[in-house]
Amino acid sequence: MEIRIGILNAPRELSFETDQPAPEVSETVNSAISNANPVLELIDNHGAKYLVPVASIAYVQLGAEETRRVGFVA
Repeated sequence: MEIRIGILNAPRELSFETDQPAPEVSETVNSAISNANPVLELIDNHGAKYLVPVASIAYVQLGAEETRRVGFVA
């Protein structure tokens, strides 16, 4: 699943892929925001850890969990 995080006052968004299901990622984001945690922590497919200050988050977009097709579709 692709995750995109918009960061305030940053021209680009943070984008990465994760194997975590959408409900789990959504719960992690909601928990970080509602519990006033200073940092949102997410892990990508390769085990890299992303730490984003919660106060700087503009938006979080969760992509589809389907795999992308390669090639042409008739």
